[in-house]
Amino acid sequence: MTMLLERRGFEIIKAYRAEEGLRKAYRYQPDLVLLDIMMPDMDGWEVCKRLREMSDVPIIFLTAKGETKDVVRGLEMGADDYVVKPYDNDELIARVRAHLRRSPR
Repeated sequence: MTMLLERRGFEIIKAYRAEEGLRKAYRYQPDLVLLDIMMPDMDGWEVCKRLREMSDVPIIFLTAKGETKDVVRGLEMGADDYVVKPYDNDELIARVRAHLRRSPR
């Protein structure tokens, strides 16, 4: 995914653990966050909650958890979009661009 986004001209800040991601989000104030639900140190639900406490950055869940209850939970927690893996590359890029167009940044 990183290579896909970089090839399309996006600057990427990666984090492999939730706490690292939260620190980087606070420090770098990204224009958009792609967030998985299943992470080793903290789940994406909690990360989304914490991000929402400090920022209105667009959040797109990008996850294998595709049950309707998971999608609804993610959107109700404050995510702006929810994409289930496996995803189509062109669709993901289109969603990212759509959210960035609407972002006041």
